[in-house]
Amino acid sequence: MRVLLGVGGTPDSLTALERTVDRAVEAGDDLTVAVLDNAESEPSPDSVRERVEETLATASLDTTVRRVDGDPGSRLVEIAETEGFDRIVIGGGQTSPMGKINLGQIAEFVLLNAPVSVTLVRTP
Repeated sequence: MRVLLGVGGTPDSLTALERTVDRAVEAGDDLTVAVLDNAESEPSPDSVRERVEETLATASLDTTVRRVDGDPGSRLVEIAETEGFDRIVIGGGQTSPMGKINLGQIAEFVLLNAPVSVTLVRTP
């Protein structure tokens, strides 16, 4: 399966990174990691890329890591559509005190507009 993982530096996107890398190793997925410029996260895209590369090295997974400029949600959707990915994986979604999921802007856009299946990795 061709998987596109969007990582913007938020804690939930870093959890998605770890879980997706583990799954790619187990299932033999063809993984591409898109490092996003996310205004909602502290680390710079360069710091996020370093973290991604460390995680991939630890897992001994050889994959493509690329920087994605522009609006993160629309760029992920565009890349998935034009490059033939089977799935997009993103972190996002915090559970409210009422038990409902609150989505960030990027996650909401991708979920509503993606032409492929989307896996939303939530942190407890």
